[in-house]
Amino acid sequence: MKKGKNMKDKVFKHFNPMKLRDKYTASKTNNYSSFWMDNDWDSRNTSIFDDEVKEDSKPKTDLVALAGYRRAISNFVTIVTGESDIKVTFNSNDQSYTDGKTVTIGAKMDDKLFDPSVGLALHEGSHIKLSDFEFLRNLEMNIPQEYFDKGSKKGYGHTEVLGHVKNLLNYVEDRRIDNFVFTTSPGYKGYYHSMYEKYFYSKIVDKALLSDEYTEENMESYMFRIINLTNKNTNLDALNGLRQIWDDLDIKNIGVLGNTEIAFNVALNIYSTILDNLKDGIEETDEEGNKSTKPNDESNGSGESSEGGGDSKTLSDEEFERLKDAMSEGDVKQGHSNGSDIQLTDNQKKQLENAIRKQEKFLSGNIQKKKVSKKESQELRTIDSSGMTYENVGKDVGWDKKTIKCLVVRKLTKALIESTKNYDSGLSILSPYKYGRYGNGDDVTGFVEKGISLGTRLGRKLQVRGESRDTKWTRLDSGRIDKRLIAELGFGNERVFNTTFTESYSDAILHISVDASGSMSGSKWDNTMTSVVAICKAASMIQNVDVVVSIRSTHCVSGYRSRRTSDVPLILIAYDSRVDKFTKVKNMFSHIKIAGTTPEGLCFEAIMDEIVPTTKDRDSYFLNFSDGMPMFSNNDISYYYDDAIRHTKKMVNEMRTRGIKVLSYFIGDGYEGNETMGHFKTMYGKDAEFVDVTSVMSVSKTMNKKFLQK
Repeated sequence: MKKGKNMKDKVFKHFNPMKLRDKYTASKTNNYSSFWMDNDWDSRNTSIFDDEVKEDSKPKTDLVALAGYRRAISNFVTIVTGESDIKVTFNSNDQSYTDGKTVTIGAKMDDKLFDPSVGLALHEGSHIKLSDFEFLRNLEMNIPQEYFDKGSKKGYGHTEVLGHVKNLLNYVEDRRIDNFVFTTSPGYKGYYHSMYEKYFYSKIVDKALLSDEYTEENMESYMFRIINLTNKNTNLDALNGLRQIWDDLDIKNIGVLGNTEIAFNVALNIYSTILDNLKDGIEETDEEGNKSTKPNDESNGSGESSEGGGDSKTLSDEEFERLKDAMSEGDVKQGHSNGSDIQLTDNQKKQLENAIRKQEKFLSGNIQKKKVSKKESQELRTIDSSGMTYENVGKDVGWDKKTIKCLVVRKLTKALIESTKNYDSGLSILSPYKYGRYGNGDDVTGFVEKGISLGTRLGRKLQVRGESRDTKWTRLDSGRIDKRLIAELGFGNERVFNTTFTESYSDAILHISVDASGSMSGSKWDNTMTSVVAICKAASMIQNVDVVVSIRSTHCVSGYRSRRTSDVPLILIAYDSRVDKFTKVKNMFSHIKIAGTTPEGLCFEAIMDEIVPTTKDRDSYFLNFSDGMPMFSNNDISYYYDDAIRHTKKMVNEMRTRGIKVLSYFIGDGYEGNETMGHFKTMYGKDAEFVDVTSVMSVSKTMNKKFLQK
């Protein structure tokens, strides 16, 4: 047998995920996606929006994880196709298909279905890139009349001929599309194998190809044998003309089919060969004497629709390559001949019918997939718009080096706030009702209003940071010629040069991180947030200072906080002046509230790469507000005392190595002891300060001085 060139030797210009596979422990069922997913991803099966899950209830879908997988699949599609505008969306009509613009996938992403879902998305995305959907929409008009006439002689009507050609074109086009992915992106072949293993390959089909099933010259036999031509058990002598069909398909050189129209012509040639080998239609008369012409073939039965079909079988890379080379040379090991003694039992024949039906569904793009409900669809949109993802953190904390998930919400949105109207849903630190309002009688001014007032005064002082000052020295020995002194050259004055020194402040970015744990309630929270709002307002009044505000706490992914074991660290990017207007602070900050415990360093780690470092043209500051020790636990981690202090210190030191100036304020009430403050300085440095809750707004003035330092 001639050895074919291995596709792995081909040049792969895109990101190759298979190269990373060995870095991770592959799961038994998701061998190809495990390089970017953690091993227990499918165990996170509840949504942050779901009602509380009872112990004996069926786990609900984790919509945050689901949204993340959709984004990952979308990235895969973009890499393979080179098209960045192809959208990947979840199915709401219980099927997975492509309309020429969007790849629609099913919403079930468990450990058995994720790899096939990736393969299916890549398959459909490649169709968008390579298939001519306008040609396909006009398929009926593109079929020459002679094929309808020829089909009519065999007893097939106009619609039946159209269906035959469409199915054959689907098969040829699929082979062309698959070849594109296999040759340009070999690292993704694993996903394709998983897709075919799930939706196409079956042991009962393998066995049927070795038997005398579907060996009569009728349309069903030809379609069965054709769509399984790449199966290693195929038999090109099972039907008359099958070898000619294989020659016309020429799968080894399928890449020469440059477009859908060329593939269509191949499909027509195959259809013509099939019709040439079918018997002419026979005339039948019903009880009323009406005559009709039917094809002279018999169906093998339909049976009830089922997703059965026997155990799946993977066609390995080596088998695929050897098979293509062997069959293209006509050197196919038949393994049997017509009249083989391999027989299928009645039950196996039923399984075969179901397997064939399953293959036909795949061929026509009618793969049944779980749909998302209207509520889930809305929640997924909310998750996507807020940039909500899980990030792995805490690897250096526990003895087992096991990471946990931190929920990162990169954008505070109105929809996210509205999602909390249900008592048992939404983020725990958000409320549809305004918080931070205090006072007696008509005095209901909240921290937002007070912060804006204070910030406006500070902003006027900070205006100087956005200004520059020029100092000019003249009558120098070198520099630029001062035009006003040129006339003095005739009087022997050679000092006619000047220089100008421009003094200005570098751009600055300030990341403010606020502890929103339960112990920050009351005046601590109000005064802290007043200071935060004041800094945001002041910075909005000058051009070269940006502010990012993050809120950190915890969240119970199973709904209301009755199951601490399902808590995850949470950090919310509430404001980013680089993309948000200050009106966001004014309208949304009063909906932020306290809840949960203090994950501290775990939250810092989750967004470490998103905290802007200092450069020669930009100063970076990190300002922390917190009122206690880091504290968090769930089923996977115990984040307390020395471990938590050490980890938080490590994260703070990492910021400093990136040139970020760290300032930290301990929000107290006068009762904290020296030991607590000592731990606080251990984490945040000797310049960490204790700020009494009654004077926390003085931080704004401190920041004013810090910004004006040269």
